[in-house]
Amino acid sequence: MKNNPTDFWNDRFGQEEFIYGTEPNQFFKEQLQKLQKGTLLLPAEGEGRNAVYAAKQGWKVSAFDISIKAKEKAMLLSKQNHVSIDYKVDRVLNFTSNTQFDVIGLCYTHFPLDIRKKASQYLLQFLKKGGVIIFEAFAKAQINNNSGGPKNEAMLFSIEEVKQEFTNLEFNILEEKTIELSEGEFHKGKAEVIRFVGVKM
Repeated sequence: MKNNPTDFWNDRFGQEEFIYGTEPNQFFKEQLQKLQKGTLLLPAEGEGRNAVYAAKQGWKVSAFDISIKAKEKAMLLSKQNHVSIDYKVDRVLNFTSNTQFDVIGLCYTHFPLDIRKKASQYLLQFLKKGGVIIFEAFAKAQINNNSGGPKNEAMLFSIEEVKQEFTNLEFNILEEKTIELSEGEFHKGKAEVIRFVGVKM
């Protein structure tokens, strides 16, 4: 991986095809369907598959990513689907919004370890009291698989780390499980993930 994450992601998202596919993450989709429509924030949203899905369901969607190429793909996908999303190019700790969101969706959002805990806490300030976080990311055990994710075990999650990093949440779901991923070229095959749905207290 390149030392500069922006360059890495611009390279990856610079390909013509949607490298993680155009369908939403399955867990995100299932959990979002249970909630009353409102405002949604999607950090590190990449090519826009979750944002466009949510917008089609009637959510008011804000998203950001460090990659300009990611935004270009997301805007193309939103145009193809005739929906509007507010998409910024920004680093997580520089992101600002006047909105207190109803939901934050974190799908395979593996921030660099030196800022990860700070980023998790920072994002929580944009979630209203009683708001929901929907989270799915690779677990530590994913290091043994070739189905996607960082090759640095420290960037992968444990349940204990989730509890430490996402304080002030009441977890309705918090689990580690084996799933079969089918999300484009880079998320494909058996995978070890951690999922949670948490409500801000």
